[in-house]
Parts: sequence; C-alpha cells; structure tokens
Amino acid sequence: MSRKTIAAGLLAAFALASAAQAETWMVDPEHTEVRVYWDHAGFSEQSLEFTEVDGSLNFSLDSVPSSTAFFAIPVSSMETGVERFNSDLWSDTFFDVANFPLVSFNSTSFQQVGPTQLKVKGDLTIKDVTREAEFDVTVHNVGEHPVGKYFKYFAGTWLGVTAVATIKRSEWNMGAFVPMGSDEIRIVINSELRAQ
Repeated sequence: MSRKTIAAGLLAAFALASAAQAETWMVDPEHTEVRVYWDHAGFSEQSLEFTEVDGSLNFSLDSVPSSTAFFAIPVSSMETGVERFNSDLWSDTFFDVANFPLVSFNSTSFQQVGPTQLKVKGDLTIKDVTREAEFDVTVHNVGEHPVGKYFKYFAGTWLGVTAVATIKRSEWNMGAFVPMGSDEIRIVINSELRAQ
C-alpha cells in the first residue's frame, strides 16, 4: 500500500482536461497530502494528516459523469504531531479505531462545473455512519511531467489536483467537545498522479 495516497475518488476531473488519458491513475506517495483542518476554540486552526490511503479510479474517456471511484484510509495512519492527541483521536471518543479501522469514500456522481473544476459526490463512511459528502476538485495540470527529463520515475502522463470538502463531524457521531472544538471540518487533498 502506498503512503500518503490520495482520495482517488476525487480525481475523475482529469478526464475532461485531455483527450488521451489512461483509464487508471496511480498516486505518487511522495507528492500527495491528505489533511484535515479545524478551529480550536477560536484561538487557532489546527490540522492532522493521514499518511496512508488506498484507492482506485476508473473513468470514461468521453464522459466524465461515468467516472467511478473508491478510497479507504486506515485511521491508524493519522498523525497530529502530538502522541497524546493521536491516542485521544484513535479512542472510542472519536474514531474508535479498534472497531472502525477505516474511513472510506465511494463516489456516486461526477459533475463538470468549469474548464478545470469538478464536483464529486459520494458516500463517506466514518465509524458506522455513512453520509453524503461533496468535494470541489481543481485540476492544476495534465501532461508530461517536466521532472521526467531528469528522473525516469516521472516519465509519462501525470495529473495534479486539489480536492476540498467541508463536513460536520457531529453528523458522523464524532461531536465530542463541540463547539469548543469546531464541528466544521475542512478536508484538503493535494496530489500528483501518474497514468497507467
């Protein structure tokens, strides 16, 4: 399993940017970040990172709406930078990693809303709750990677994207300490992916 892999279900927007895309994309683990942000009692914005994600993306070359995707994130890969806080979040007060080790997303629709923008809706499952979440996806670049001139690993066709969603954690049975810690959570994914 790749480290720091993207929520692949958010990346079907790439199909609209080029007529010569592969059907499968693989994430570059060294150039992918999955981060979550929240307000801490009105004093600061805090964040954590998930360092492992497994996922798959399939899409039609001639129809973005036909794209489908799935991703799963091991909760144990979460890193806040504070060991005690990691343990608190893994506990049954929040993620309950012992009983619910994965967070998953299964796409239900893709919609093109601009030349390089897409809205991706799907079922987001956290713990034992599944609810709809919507990601705004921006495609930054599609094509030959300039670094490929120097390193074979980067040869071929690549995609660069950002995907953002905002959810309320209380809707996934994780409402402890709201509103001292904000209910609203912002998910930000940045990734480079290679065509297969």
